[in-house]
Amino acid sequence: MLAAWIVHDLEELATMPSFSQGTDLPAPLAKVLPMSRTEATTAIALTGVAMAAASAAGAATGGRSKFFQATLAGFGLHAGTHLAQSAVLCRYTPGLITTPLVVIPFSAWAWRRLKSEGVPIAPTDRRLTVALAAIVPLSHAIARLPRLRRT
Repeated sequence: MLAAWIVHDLEELATMPSFSQGTDLPAPLAKVLPMSRTEATTAIALTGVAMAAASAAGAATGGRSKFFQATLAGFGLHAGTHLAQSAVLCRYTPGLITTPLVVIPFSAWAWRRLKSEGVPIAPTDRRLTVALAAIVPLSHAIARLPRLRRT
């Protein structure tokens, strides 16, 4: 899972700063999205810490970890955000290339593999789901702290 996430987020890192500086974005997005390469790198690295921890938990438990399974589900489901962003904006957005090439195929493969190995799928834990959903926005907020302190 960690390798799939790294490939996907390298594409995002390569395109995020130039995409986020776009002047043709809707006004609300134009205020939120501008992001320096340092901010993008920091946010991606912070998210990577969580992905690495989930991958380690999955490896240590043979895929039985609730944390690993919830993170794997989130990784697969977040593909929809990349596809929706491009559809709404009618343009390329970061992650659009690796979503169908990496995220969706890896997620489908991983779930099939867990099932074929007889790994029980843990029921969803709402607190864990909320905590995991907060990781990306929180990582972006932390990455923006130095800019906020300057203003």
